[in-house]
Amino acid sequence: MHSRPLRRGDLEANPLEQFGRWFGEARTANIPLAEAVALATATSDGRPSARMVLLKAFDEHGFRFHTNFDSRKGVELADNPRAALLFHWQPLGRQVRVEGAVERVADEESLAYFRTRSREAQLSASASPQSLVVSSRDELESRVEARRREYDGGDVPLPPSWGGFVVRPTLYEFWQHRDNRLHDRFRYRPADGGWLIERLAP
Repeated sequence: MHSRPLRRGDLEANPLEQFGRWFGEARTANIPLAEAVALATATSDGRPSARMVLLKAFDEHGFRFHTNFDSRKGVELADNPRAALLFHWQPLGRQVRVEGAVERVADEESLAYFRTRSREAQLSASASPQSLVVSSRDELESRVEARRREYDGGDVPLPPSWGGFVVRPTLYEFWQHRDNRLHDRFRYRPADGGWLIERLAP
């Protein structure tokens, strides 16, 4: 399962459909957190940073994740609205790279997702000054408890500093492990209103 050929004829013409097929196979294989993805951003002067986030949805509009807008990634995306995603499904010997421009999703969409989270997760999102220095764990827990008292008996409102982003792909790359480091790699890039598929050397 780990090493297998990936041929040009195996690929869907549309990279989103190809991603959907591989993502479904990763879930069928019971890979833990198949939706976990490395998100790379950069400052306006090109200093990169990366972290793991959870993919919450993908469709013809792009790949969605949620975060605090005041976090390091949120600030970097505001200054330099481009990102790269990297999925790695080691048991299947597969990686997928996605690159593209990034936009915030509508507040209504962020709220709809926020309402699906557990109340404790909502309180944490409301209370945490993500990426900022805090004095201790106790400070974080105190902030959550203050929000719990504030919203006791009512809905936790969507924090103004929290919501979704969508990465709108301009490039995809599908990578399949092969023995002897001679891996199979295919890149999709826009061309003539569709997608050009090119094999890359490993």
